Parts: sequence; C-alpha cells; structure tokens
Amino acid sequence: MASHEKYPMLAEGYEKLAAELKKLREERPQIVEAIETARAHGDLSENAEYHAAKERQGQVEATIGDIEDKIGRAQIIDPATLSGDKIVFGATVTLLDENDKPVVYQLVGETEANAGAGRISYNSPLGRALIGREVDDEIELTVPSGDKYYLVQKIEFK
Repeated sequence: MASHEKYPMLAEGYEKLAAELKKLREERPQIVEAIETARAHGDLSENAEYHAAKERQGQVEATIGDIEDKIGRAQIIDPATLSGDKIVFGATVTLLDENDKPVVYQLVGETEANAGAGRISYNSPLGRALIGREVDDEIELTVPSGDKYYLVQKIEFK
C-alpha cells in the first residue's frame, strides 16, 4: 500500500501521529514480555494469553508501519500561510445549506478529520467537491443520506 504520494496534514495532525507512534513503540517491549511469559506456561496450541499477545503484536507492528509511512510522506501545511479565492487543503469554508443555515468546515488530512468538530477530510465526498471552488459557487452532492446542496459563502485561511 505504500506509495510515494505526499500525504497532506496540518502540524497538529503530524504531532498527533508522532505521539501515537512513540506510544506504540514504547508498547513493544511489554508485548514481547507478555509473549515470553505466556510461552513459559507451556503448550502454545491452547494458550489464549500467547495468542492474544501475538495478535496484539501484529496489530501494533502493522499500525507502526502505517504511521511511519504517513509520517514519511507528510506534507505539513500551515493554513495561515495560504491565501487566494479558491478552496484548497487547510481552508476554512463557510457554506449555506439548502435551508440557508451556515455550516463551517475546515479541510484537513484523513487522520485529522472529525466532522463533529467541523473538520472534514479533503478526500471525503464533500471535501473533494469543495476543492477548487470559489465564493458563490453552488455545490450539489449525493451522499448516503440523500442529495445535499450548498452555496460557498466564505473562504478563510487561519
């Protein structure tokens, strides 16, 4: 799955990934110790502790590999350094929905997305629909809950 494509993210997203990587690396010796302890109990074929520890080891190593890949390809973007009249990664966008109710989203990286906090991935259906748009552009989007309509009201970089 590794590719050479850049992986855009905000500085806080990079720091969050780096902290998670550090925590997982610190967990490695504990997992090895759990495996050794379980191994000392004898028959491995029916040793639930051993199998659980080995499974956790596999999960941790896979996650470490994934995070190392993302960090290695990270392209850290500071929205405060951006400007322009088009929506790009890092922009904070105010949209009017079909009821003229304003909704505000910031386009962020996949690992930083939290729709409840107004942070959507640039790769989400709405994120992809917003990229390159300008103020007063109308956006029509089909999502699992039905068709959505938005009007771009404001673009900010903060």
